[in-house]
Amino acid sequence: MLNADYIPLIVALLVLISSLISLRVGLSVAIIEIVLGAVAGNLGLKTEEWMLYLANFGGIILTYLAGTEIDTRMMRNHFKESFLIGSFSFLLPFLGTAIFTYFVSDWSLQGSLIAGCALSTTSLAVVYSVLVETGLAKTIIGKKIMSATFITDMGTALSLSVLFIKPTKYTLLFVVVSTILIVLLYKFSGYMLRNPRWKNKVIEPEIKFIFFILFTFIFFAKLGEGHAVLPAFILGLLMSKHFQEQRKTVVVRNKLRTVAYAIVTPVFFIVGGMKISVVLIASAFGLFAALFVVKMLTKFIGVYFFAKKYIPDGSMYTTLLMSTGLTFGTISSLYGLQAGLISQIQYSVLVGVVVASALIPTFIAQKWFMPSHEEDLINDNLKKGR
Repeated sequence: MLNADYIPLIVALLVLISSLISLRVGLSVAIIEIVLGAVAGNLGLKTEEWMLYLANFGGIILTYLAGTEIDTRMMRNHFKESFLIGSFSFLLPFLGTAIFTYFVSDWSLQGSLIAGCALSTTSLAVVYSVLVETGLAKTIIGKKIMSATFITDMGTALSLSVLFIKPTKYTLLFVVVSTILIVLLYKFSGYMLRNPRWKNKVIEPEIKFIFFILFTFIFFAKLGEGHAVLPAFILGLLMSKHFQEQRKTVVVRNKLRTVAYAIVTPVFFIVGGMKISVVLIASAFGLFAALFVVKMLTKFIGVYFFAKKYIPDGSMYTTLLMSTGLTFGTISSLYGLQAGLISQIQYSVLVGVVVASALIPTFIAQKWFMPSHEEDLINDNLKKGR
């Protein structure tokens, strides 16, 4: 058993090595972190409570930052294509996976629905990380992908809530508190982020203010047996205009991104990789491979043809990125395990497929289907009158 005192040192080493490999081979650091996390986990490294909490926070920060990158004006103008791509990206994998596991693999109905939720997702955290690292986050293609990803995850979150989660008074409290915070921050956050008394302070009160709000979401989400991903994204989405219109707030976002990418989000991806049990997946490898194919095939059918029509210069890249999964897929699988709806082997297979879908499509997309975005950036700037 590895001494707990060594675990932070090993995690920090994995974070550093991931960055160096990423710079060397030109792949997203998120991919490298997932791979090294999987290797470390299967060699005996165990997650501790601080890692799980930090990983959860990392997913929330990534989701919030993804929301701040979305151009709400463009989202309104291109809502039809974002809605169609995102809806079918959720619907076809959900139905395909549920039908396959129920009729072919002989899972229970509830277990099959859990599988449908787990494999219908698109990881906003992975998508955002890749788009930022490649410079596509500021392009029309990148913004359309993030908008569609949000629609997909909304479908997954709603289906999981409607089908399984029994609301309580604490669930209502979570919804009420989140709504109040989002409304208040939408109205007053611009002033807070541009407050001259906070400007250029080494203590970074703006970053601490945002962290406090995200921790508040996490606290009430846990109390209400929900998840803070959706309110964090909606808050980021509504605050995006502040980050896009004012140079001061853009600096704040860049500082927040630097803090997040230094240690918080790497733990999120490393812990995601550590959830893969090679032994358990090997014991049911046929099922693992079949579910991976089902997810990839249904994602391709659900996304590619709409992407071909609405994002012709990046249709395959869009399809591959929207085939990724991580946060909501893991959440759905864990809920099914804890509720007794799926077995430990079924859980490991689902999480293995989820993590593999975060890794393999992203690798292929970056290696062979990267869109040329210089022209896209120029057109985007011209539309904004820059």
